Amino acid sequence: EVQFVESGGGSVQVGGSLTLSCVVSGEPLDVYDIGWFRLVPGKEEREGVSCIGRNEKAPFYDNSVKGRFTSSRDSARNTVYLQMTSLKPEDTAVYYCAARISNPRYYPCAPKWYTFWGQGTQVTVSS
Repeated sequence: EVQFVESGGGSVQVGGSLTLSCVVSGEPLDVYDIGWFRLVPGKEEREGVSCIGRNEKAPFYDNSVKGRFTSSRDSARNTVYLQMTSLKPEDTAVYYCAARISNPRYYPCAPKWYTFWGQGTQVTVSS
């Protein structure tokens, strides 16, 4: 059974940095396209933060995080990372990694296109 486990969340002050990790077990990472999503307090739906395909070319970033967040993959460690810098209070959310079987066809970075989900990790940014 494939599993996706996030870690690295925590509480930081404005301008701080965190790196989230998503470890894949049960299958090689290269089988999957990976997305990072977040559920902001008060919102009902998760929003796409960054999506990175198996070839790592041109990851997608939401405009709200572009230039501040970087996603990457390490196949040797079966791990995907989301480096977050210059954090803002509006980045406060539960962050999830999600996966879908890799497909060369374009799909938006949206939750509906992702099949497998981790349990989430809380990120809190305080001013």
